Order: sequence, then structure tokens, then C-alpha cells
Amino acid sequence: MSTLTIRTDAEVERALETLTREGMSRSEAARAAILEAERAHRRRRLRAEAESLRDDPEDVAASRELALEMDAIRAR
Repeated sequence: MSTLTIRTDAEVERALETLTREGMSRSEAARAAILEAERAHRRRRLRAEAESLRDDPEDVAASRELALEMDAIRAR
């Protein structure tokens, strides 16, 4: 495991105090924050990709065509 050194300001120190008051260590709080930030980043990227596909007329047409084909297969 590697070590990360960060500079904190008053706002971060207050947040750390709140988190550590209930038993979480500063390291645990930092790790949890980094993991949550990465998850949020991933969700934003996936949302942007989904919106891009939703707004792509060619992709929408292909999706509708596939849905019609699947309906035809189910009807057999």
C-alpha cells in the first residue's frame, strides 16, 4: 500500500473532525472520499455516454429496428 500526503484547509479539517468523531480514521475517511469521487466520476461519464446515445438519431433508429425484430421473433 502506498502513502498519500494531502494539504487540508479549515473546511476539510471540520469534515474530518465530524467523520473521525464517530470512529473513522483520517485514512479511512480519505480512502472513502477518493472511492466515492471515482464512483461519481464514473456515473457522470456513463450518464454522458447514455445521453449521447439517446440523442444520436442513427442509434435511436437502430434501437427501434432491433426492438421491432425482437417483437417479430417473440410473435413466432
